Amino acid sequence: MALIETQHLTKVYELGDSAVRAMDDVSLTVANGEFVAIMGPSGSGKSTFMNVIGCLDVPTGGKYLLDGMDVGDRDRDELAEIRNKKIGFVFQGFNLLPRTSALENVELPMLYDGCPPRERRQRAMEALKAMGLEGREHHHPNQLSGGQQQRVAIARALVNRAPLILADEPTGNLDTRSSVEIMELVVKLNRESGITIILVTHEPDIAAFSRRIIKFRDGLVVSDEPVKQAEQQVKDP
Repeated sequence: MALIETQHLTKVYELGDSAVRAMDDVSLTVANGEFVAIMGPSGSGKSTFMNVIGCLDVPTGGKYLLDGMDVGDRDRDELAEIRNKKIGFVFQGFNLLPRTSALENVELPMLYDGCPPRERRQRAMEALKAMGLEGREHHHPNQLSGGQQQRVAIARALVNRAPLILADEPTGNLDTRSSVEIMELVVKLNRESGITIILVTHEPDIAAFSRRIIKFRDGLVVSDEPVKQAEQQVKDP
C-alpha cells in the first residue's frame, strides 16, 4: 500500500507580475517501508516537494494522499495534527532547543500530543537508548557533538511513532565519520522498524544509502530509479 501518493502536483509562486512553477505535474508513489532519496540542484523543486508532503505547505494544484488521506483541503490546525501524528522531521541544523536537555528535547512532540508525563519520559528514554545516547539524556546540545545532536533529533522524530520520517540534508553539518554513523542508524531504522524514510540530499554518497533515488530538475521529476545493490553504502546482511 502506498504511504504517499501524489497526483499531478503543482506549486506556483507569484513574484510580482511573474509566476514561478516550483513544482510541475509531479506524480509518484512511495510505499510503506521504502527508503527514498530526493536529489536535484538548487531550485529544482525538491525542497518544495518535501514541504508539501511534510504538510508544511499546500500545493497550487493536484492531489496529495498521505496514508490514504487527502490532505489537500485541511486547515492549518488539521495539518499541524497530521504532522505530529504521521511525520517525524530531521533537519540539517538539528533544531534542538539550546537550553533544554536531550531528554526534554525528545519529549517535546509528546507535549503537543497531550501524552502523560510518565509515559512521555519513558518513551523519550527508549528513543534515546535506541540512538545509543543512554547516559547523555541530561546533556544540553552544547555538551554534545554534532553527530550526537543529530541522534537526539532522530530520537525526537521517532518518539511519536510516526510512520514517515522526512530528513532534509541530515548530514549536511557533520563530518564524514559522523555522517556514515547517522546514515547507518537511518538504514537500521528503515530495515528493522519498517519506517518509511524520505531523504533530501545533494551528496551521491549519502543518497546511495537509500533504495531508490528520485531526481528533480526545474520542478519536474527527471528520473526515478532503484539503487543497485552493488552501489549501496550499507548492504543487506
